[in-house]
Amino acid sequence: MLTVINPATGEQLHAYPTLVEAQIEQSLQNAVSAYEYWKTVSFQERADALFAVAEVMQADRERLALLMTDEMGKPIKEARAEVDKAVWCAQHYAEHAAQYLSSQTLASDAHHSYVQHLPVGPLLGILPWNAPFWLAFRFCAPALMAGNTCLLKHDPHVPACAAAIAEVFVKAGVPSGLLQNLPLANEQIAGVIQDFRVRGVSFTGSGKAGGVVAGLAGASLKPCVLELGGSDPSIVLADADLDQAADVLVLSRMINAGQSCIAAKRLIVEAPVYEAFIERLKVRIEALTLGNPRDEATDIGPLARADLRDNLARQVEATLEAGARCLVGGLPDTGAGYYYPPTLLVDVTNDMAACQEETFGPVAVVVKADNAEHALAIANDTRYGLAASVWTGSSNAEAMAKRLETGQVAINGIVKTDPRLPSGGIKNSGIGRELGPHGILAFVNVQQVWVGPKQG
Repeated sequence: MLTVINPATGEQLHAYPTLVEAQIEQSLQNAVSAYEYWKTVSFQERADALFAVAEVMQADRERLALLMTDEMGKPIKEARAEVDKAVWCAQHYAEHAAQYLSSQTLASDAHHSYVQHLPVGPLLGILPWNAPFWLAFRFCAPALMAGNTCLLKHDPHVPACAAAIAEVFVKAGVPSGLLQNLPLANEQIAGVIQDFRVRGVSFTGSGKAGGVVAGLAGASLKPCVLELGGSDPSIVLADADLDQAADVLVLSRMINAGQSCIAAKRLIVEAPVYEAFIERLKVRIEALTLGNPRDEATDIGPLARADLRDNLARQVEATLEAGARCLVGGLPDTGAGYYYPPTLLVDVTNDMAACQEETFGPVAVVVKADNAEHALAIANDTRYGLAASVWTGSSNAEAMAKRLETGQVAINGIVKTDPRLPSGGIKNSGIGRELGPHGILAFVNVQQVWVGPKQG
């Protein structure tokens, strides 16, 4: 059984049965049967299906948002925004996939030679709990528009969200088997990854689990895309607009109770504005409301699980013991639910736990840099390489972006995922790209076609 504890109360919410082997086998057969049909239909037919899915999801926005709020603690106003973003993703790929996958003519000795982008078959998406709808559609929208079918293995802590995503497809009246929910215990997933009928795997989650998934996929000779953890640096230089930077970086660090891979996790501030920027952060963090995620006034809800709260407390305690100072928060709530208050740690150095490990919670960490070069060195001194931001009024920001060892960089703006732009990391933050024109190419057969007669 997949048993869910409401993180706001610490009480059991519901339990869902996992699939037995015969049901898994039937799901795989259904995925193959649906693929044999789906790969033959036009882009317009695929787009019509995704538009229908988006319409159903939009109409059911409030109910779907509340599923997230109850299962993993996302504040209701953020949960509604996540449903909207999933709708946008479906609509974006419905509108642009044909262009992204258009054939490319290449010169050769052929009368005509080109590359076309064809589907590969059923795909498996293994997803985490922190953005149940957005991450599901980040995986399935491009995959389905490319002509593949999707098997969705969601995190055991959001089974109602996973079931609802599959129900949206049924309600939209799209062909059966295009997207199927696989409610599985984690130990059941290896066999599905290794099954020959599954032709690719997309995984979002921890680095440890990602390594296991990549090993299984590689041993089975199938492609995988991995979006793993991050300790994203945000560099604030002395000539930055400090108020704008503080507004955006507090939002980036605290949204979803800080449970985001691409959150601003290490705020690296140039020495001349270090104290002034800390004061701006402190005022904004103190103004945040911690509380019931169903309450419209709540800014920060609970962490999703007790072990996440406890690990965050350990990281903060270790960082303070190493010499950092806590200006706001710093102690876990001892009442019902898994609450951790918005926290501000300053005088942190890059060798402390809050920098060396990924902090998955509402903890802002501020590091002092002597100058821009020092800030860049601190930013790159990590095994992670997911995203970064640079805050400056200088024209040198784009040159600095080239030197940042990350998959994406925002200059004077929030780091975010966007259906129009590729997203992904390097180093221990992942393999491959999702979203944008690059993401849809992750799971296609890039087929070269040579048409004779041979020329000269």
